[in-house]
This record gives sequence, C-alpha cells and structure tokens, in this order.
Amino acid sequence: MTTPKGPLLAVLPTGAENDAGSTVKVLQPSGWPAPKGYANGMAAEGRIVVTGGVIGWDAQERLADGFVAQVRQTLSNIAEILAEAGARPEHLVRLTWYVVDMDEYLVNLKELGKIYRAVFGAHYPAMALVQVVRLVEKAARVEIEATAVIPR
Repeated sequence: MTTPKGPLLAVLPTGAENDAGSTVKVLQPSGWPAPKGYANGMAAEGRIVVTGGVIGWDAQERLADGFVAQVRQTLSNIAEILAEAGARPEHLVRLTWYVVDMDEYLVNLKELGKIYRAVFGAHYPAMALVQVVRLVEKAARVEIEATAVIPR
C-alpha cells in the first residue's frame, strides 16, 4: 500500500444548494491556511454560466467615477448577468479580476470587501487578480470575468 503524496483535501459545502441537495463546494487542502476573501478551489455540477469581461459602466455605457465605484458597478453588472441565467452570487465558482493599478486595489481592500459582501454576500469563489497595462475602455480601472455553476 502506498501513502498518497501531497496534502489531504477538505471539501466544504457552501450555501448554494438546490432542492435536489447538489451543492457548490469549496476545495481546501488540509494543512493549508484558510484564504481570506477567496477560495483555493471550487467543485460543482450543473449548468455553467460564463460572463465576458465586465466593466463598471451602466446601461448607457457611462463608466462610474473612480476605481471603487467601478468595482461596485462591475459586481452589480455581474449579479444582473447571473440573474438572467437564473443564477445567484452563491453559484459563482471563479472570478478573474483585471486591474490597471495593483496598488489602487490594495489600498482599497477594506472598502472593496464591504462592496463585495453587499453585492455577493459572504460567498468567496476561487479568484485571480491580474494587473494589466490597460483595458479596452481607456477609462476603465477594473474588468472582471465570472464563472458560475447552477446546480442541477
């Protein structure tokens, strides 16, 4: 008998449960420190919902003023797209953030956390944060791609 190499994996249920009992699950290797504000991995079964890169503009394509306001609008836009598919924020399994200034993100972490929880609640999917030179819309400060899985 061989001993598995690598850490054991904990699979933690989130709150995204449907009538059949299927859930989106957080993947947390044992012994790893618990991440703050994101998950190391997610597992889910169901219908996949994917957004394009979403930015912080309104229905008239007016960008919100400043980084924090753009994040608020971007997250709200994602929530609206999810709702079109019958998904909710707790169905999110991945977010990829593209920011033009990493320091701007880091300086505003506390306020971003409040905005995130106001829009998506306390559900934290797997996330990546990437600094880019610029976005297609020159005045955009953030763009976020989202993946959700609606349980069967």
